[in-house]
Amino acid sequence: MGKSNLLESVEFISQLKSFRAVNDKDLIKYDEGQSIISAIVDFNHNIKIEISRQGSKKVYLNDCILKKQSLVKNYLRSVCFSSNDINIVRSEPNFRRVWLDKVVAQLEPVYVELLGRYSKLLKQRSHYWRSSISKEYSSSTLIDSYDSQLALIGTRIFRRRKRALIKLQPYIEFWHNHLSKSKENIGIKFISKLQSLDGNDDESKIIDLFTEKLIAQRDLEELTGKCSVGPHRDDIEFCINNFSVRKFGSSGQQRTLTLALKMAELDLVRKTIDVNPILILDDVLAELDIVRQNLLLNAVGSESQCLISATHLDKFHKNFVGDSQIIYL
Repeated sequence: MGKSNLLESVEFISQLKSFRAVNDKDLIKYDEGQSIISAIVDFNHNIKIEISRQGSKKVYLNDCILKKQSLVKNYLRSVCFSSNDINIVRSEPNFRRVWLDKVVAQLEPVYVELLGRYSKLLKQRSHYWRSSISKEYSSSTLIDSYDSQLALIGTRIFRRRKRALIKLQPYIEFWHNHLSKSKENIGIKFISKLQSLDGNDDESKIIDLFTEKLIAQRDLEELTGKCSVGPHRDDIEFCINNFSVRKFGSSGQQRTLTLALKMAELDLVRKTIDVNPILILDDVLAELDIVRQNLLLNAVGSESQCLISATHLDKFHKNFVGDSQIIYL
């Protein structure tokens, strides 16, 4: 029931993540113990996800549980654009990291496991510094072990993020020019403490650099319990004519760039893995002026299946409505 609920379920079953809920358990009805999402894909595959208040979620393909949940991406991919996505450009770094991580996961499903392992290691390290173990024993064997694992996995996350952003840039520039019809120059900068001064992205060199920084911040980490270096601190800076879009961009510039990011993601996934993801537009037309609405509608639907939620059909061109299947909720 509800337009956004339906679109949210499509994204969740393809990305294993909701564009609205922070925690999976928030998707469960307040008086229930479990939530189930299921879909038939290409009339051949049945995908089902079980989310329970107790325990982790389970993903099934044709009634067989998937040990590697990320494999579900081999059967269904989607790119979602909702009104909340303006936060990618306007808000805190976490929104930009989550957006980029979704892009990487589309290209390399194994990336989901890397993120999970990295998050677990961060929690274990934080628990170590808060526990009595770090105070009672002077040996650094345990924290050394955490550092070596964190440096390896963090480096692999860093390199994949940077590589994906480089691939995205020409698509972002194309869509921004197409949507704004302006001569504004887009600048994109990946900000990370793992960037080497010489720009060398060799894995072993980045691991060594990461390890050095982890050791150097141990005294501070012992006091705060927080790790101040690594992919969880990465950020992306978007500029128009060398000025930060987040700090100085107008509302229209921020919305145009956000839409360009999403269309770039769609193009990159489509052309990299030769799959047409489902494009999900959750009530975003109201956020755009009539010119950008028409540019967007003319660009979607020609190659990818597109799911659009709206409150009024008069926002759409008659020909577009005539070629669409309308579902009233």
